[in-house]
Amino acid sequence: MIRTANGLPVVVFITILTLSALYAPQPLLPLLASEFQISRDMAASLTTIAFLPLCIAPLLYGRILSAFTPRQLLRGAIPVLAVTELLFPLCSTVWALFAVRLLQGLMIPAILTAMMTYVSTECAPGEIRRTMGIYIASTILGGLLGRTMSGTIATLLGWHYSFYLLGGSLLLGFLLLGLLAPGSPPQGVRPKGQILTILRDKGARRTYITVFCMFFVFAAIMNYLPFRVAELDAAATEMRIGFMYSGYLLGIVSALNAVRLTSLLGGTSRTMMLGLAGLIVALIGMLVPNTTPLFFFMFPFCGAMFLVHSVASGHLNSLGLENRGMVNGLYVAFYYGGGMLGSSLPGPIYQHFGWPAFISLLAVLTGGGILAASGLQSPHTKTDQ
Repeated sequence: MIRTANGLPVVVFITILTLSALYAPQPLLPLLASEFQISRDMAASLTTIAFLPLCIAPLLYGRILSAFTPRQLLRGAIPVLAVTELLFPLCSTVWALFAVRLLQGLMIPAILTAMMTYVSTECAPGEIRRTMGIYIASTILGGLLGRTMSGTIATLLGWHYSFYLLGGSLLLGFLLLGLLAPGSPPQGVRPKGQILTILRDKGARRTYITVFCMFFVFAAIMNYLPFRVAELDAAATEMRIGFMYSGYLLGIVSALNAVRLTSLLGGTSRTMMLGLAGLIVALIGMLVPNTTPLFFFMFPFCGAMFLVHSVASGHLNSLGLENRGMVNGLYVAFYYGGGMLGSSLPGPIYQHFGWPAFISLLAVLTGGGILAASGLQSPHTKTDQ
């Protein structure tokens, strides 16, 4: 675990709020499309535009972490994210919404890259995989709470109040940063050539490709789920759409048990391949044109995805590669690069060819992830560091 007693709860709290900020608009997309009189695909772009910096900025932040500690980066990014949450409901045009979401997309990878680096450098020897599992579980809980709470608050009070609550909570998170350890002094490593050096490592490269394919598929389902629910049930409220994401609960269970499951299933590669195969099974179940099976198949879908995510991040940080700020920055970049494309590119397929064609495309991408994961090997070390 993290060496300072108060460190892990602060990491969990801030991570939950950060992922909530990223995904809070998602169950509200049909409502926002109606209120701002925009198309379904344009509303879906409110997620895509936040993902855009997420697949580029982590590389910059990985370099910044060669000169600053994770806590220093967090002190700059968290208050800016808090202000953008307070500004979001005050926007009067869709272009203002896009501008705020773009700024959020710049701050979120700073927080996530700093958090992953803090966890991997400050936890006790031999505990990286287990602590990273707790970190991944907190990202899952943030994604769930961001969606369910925004949908519930929108139905009961109005959609604006979700973002006021998030903004205030992030300001509290900023105040709690003093409980984190200062972190290891920056090593001042020269960034030139680091990206290519990391990508030359076969294990890292295959891990990045796997998570890219995985999150492409996951983001596509998460972003177009509200429109599928509205298509199947025109009377569905924002609260009901928000609770369609309840499958995240199984994701928390799989993330917290990722180390145990990896041991039971026979290693990193096999676990990730089986998880991705589970995604394909869940996708097939989502072809049933009814919201009830769609709701239930979200559980194995989320459980499988977050098992792969947790195993992949733990595996990457156990490879012994130098400059973990850049290693984790690349991970976040590939992860959300898949999310950016997945939240937008499949939309025209869904619109013009229907849900079955949409699901078929995602199944093919999942197969690509299985191929990448098939070549992974566990690092030949006795500990995680």
